[in-house]
Amino acid sequence: MTLRRPYALFLGDARDRLAAKTAIGIWAWRRDWCLAQVRLGNCAAELDLPSMTVEEAAAAGARTLIVGVANAGGTISPAWLPTLRRALACGLDIASGLHHRLTDQPALVADAQQFGRQLIDVRQPQQAFAVGTGAPRMGRRLLTVGTDCSVGKMYAALAIEREMRARGLAADFRATGQTGIFIAGDGVCVDAVIADFMSGAIEWLTPANAADHWDVIEGQGSLFHPSFAGVSLGLLHGAQAHALVMCHEPTRDHMRGLPGWPLPDVGRCIAANEEWARLTNPAARCIAVAVNTSGLSTGDRHRQLAGLEAALGLPCVDPLIDGAARIVDALP
Repeated sequence: MTLRRPYALFLGDARDRLAAKTAIGIWAWRRDWCLAQVRLGNCAAELDLPSMTVEEAAAAGARTLIVGVANAGGTISPAWLPTLRRALACGLDIASGLHHRLTDQPALVADAQQFGRQLIDVRQPQQAFAVGTGAPRMGRRLLTVGTDCSVGKMYAALAIEREMRARGLAADFRATGQTGIFIAGDGVCVDAVIADFMSGAIEWLTPANAADHWDVIEGQGSLFHPSFAGVSLGLLHGAQAHALVMCHEPTRDHMRGLPGWPLPDVGRCIAANEEWARLTNPAARCIAVAVNTSGLSTGDRHRQLAGLEAALGLPCVDPLIDGAARIVDALP
């Protein structure tokens, strides 16, 4: 898989910013890779990037059109196809992390062949994986875990990697979801791996390394989410993490997508993640809590962080507001 840069970010007909979260994540963390945004007429999301047609983006030097929309069901809308086809004709590759594949669209496949362009479905594994073994391996690993889905595990991991590198530590962000792969330029979309091979895929993604090297692994799902706990468990076992960082969004009154299903207690969630992580690394422990306080006022933010810290005895910070220094200070 080769993602040619710079990117043009396709926001399509996203109905709000959440529907364009893939584009927003790439723009937030790899702004220098992003040349333009491409929006359809009814798009309600917008980035701080020049708006261009695919023809204008190609002429300006863009090399890959990234489908930055995350819609329900992960489908490729028929309304997008004229723009996607023109992108191929202009010389752009197209990359997508949706469940529905670009390579299952006959018109796109024919155009890609005609114009010699790539269709890249980053959600689909590009190689076969072995079954995980749990065998100890050199190097150090940190995994972000969560009380729920979409609480900021990727953002926390990227903030931690940035702080580590600023200190001169050897550290690499390891992507396990489609947005993370676009940011890192490589990775494994673990929710598309056959269940038997999930832990093996993470062992492959984070192989033995120098004793002082840190792999900062993007977490997925939550052990307490009935829909996605299997992915979270596979990540825990394959990561063999020395350090866990619990990610939490305190304004929710139920698990994402499951009204009536309450969020777990943060302390209980930490204990469960530590217990299951210790199957493959007996030394695993939670070192901090990364709290997404974007929905809180300044006063409520401080009270929430102080209350959690007092209850848990761990550093509790919003890594996007406070930085990740206290998390990195707590590394074993």
